[in-house]
Amino acid sequence: MSNDPDSTENLAPDLASADSAVAAPSESLSAEAERDAMRDKWLRAEADMANLRARTRREVDDARQYAVQRFATDIVESAENLRRGLDLLPPPQPDEPAIITKMREGFAGVERSLIATLERHGVIAQDPVGALFDPNLHQAMGEQDQAGTPPGTILQAWSRTWLLNGRLLKPAMVVVARDPASAPQGSEAATSAG
Repeated sequence: MSNDPDSTENLAPDLASADSAVAAPSESLSAEAERDAMRDKWLRAEADMANLRARTRREVDDARQYAVQRFATDIVESAENLRRGLDLLPPPQPDEPAIITKMREGFAGVERSLIATLERHGVIAQDPVGALFDPNLHQAMGEQDQAGTPPGTILQAWSRTWLLNGRLLKPAMVVVARDPASAPQGSEAATSAG
């Protein structure tokens, strides 16, 4: 090797290229890590958007199905009042005036039409008599001893259960059978407590 100043200058570019060769793999590793991090963020953002779309779709469907809930509750009350009125009419008699018969048939027709209209819009009435008491669908207004009837069976309904697209709109007000064997114990406990 000669001590020529040009020869040391020739070595310097070789060292610089060696340093850049060592730095290049670490830069490419950080670029791959950054790419993977960005891909992960993108996938998470896509999943969040899919969840948001699904949740929004559910909320819009619920809003569409149950937007009429307050209105339906009011109409159901009118249907219940019409039924109460029909139940209060005297039973048909063979010698009753024709106007009374026509009036009864007319009110019954109005009730059928109202119930059919409600059903077309997702409002369904259920008669709970004979079914087992379900606190999600019924409101117990009283209990009654009934021999031969399983406890919890609905004996009488003061109103029907009303559902809007499968969701409870108005619970039925019912009288439930209780176990006759448990009735004296309950009244003794109430008497001794008072």
